Amino acid sequence: MKDSKKTDPNLMLLISNLKEQSREKGADIWRDIALRFEKPSRSWAEVNLSRLERYAQEGDIIVVPGKVLGAGSINKKLTVAAYRFSGSAAKKIEAAGGRQLTIPELVREAPSGRDVRIMG
Repeated sequence: MKDSKKTDPNLMLLISNLKEQSREKGADIWRDIALRFEKPSRSWAEVNLSRLERYAQEGDIIVVPGKVLGAGSINKKLTVAAYRFSGSAAKKIEAAGGRQLTIPELVREAPSGRDVRIMG
């Protein structure tokens, strides 16, 4: 069987930083996200905006361990952090008054992981 190690140095650094933050702050959410990123990328989450609209509440902080896609519409002000965003998803989130962040930016803003929800 093929040895499936990660080769993207940015991804390896992200995983390492998430695990370190989890140990330092006692925030299990960052370890959970790191373990999801260690899986093959074909099993990462792909979340459409329609799912964010359906399950998130106004003002929620959502982290998606994968990619946010632009299918559907969103009318809530959300803070969404993900590894990647499609172009249309980023535009729609901004148009709704929300914010899009990278996962390291979210870790800096909410190091304890408090009030952060995982979707995907």
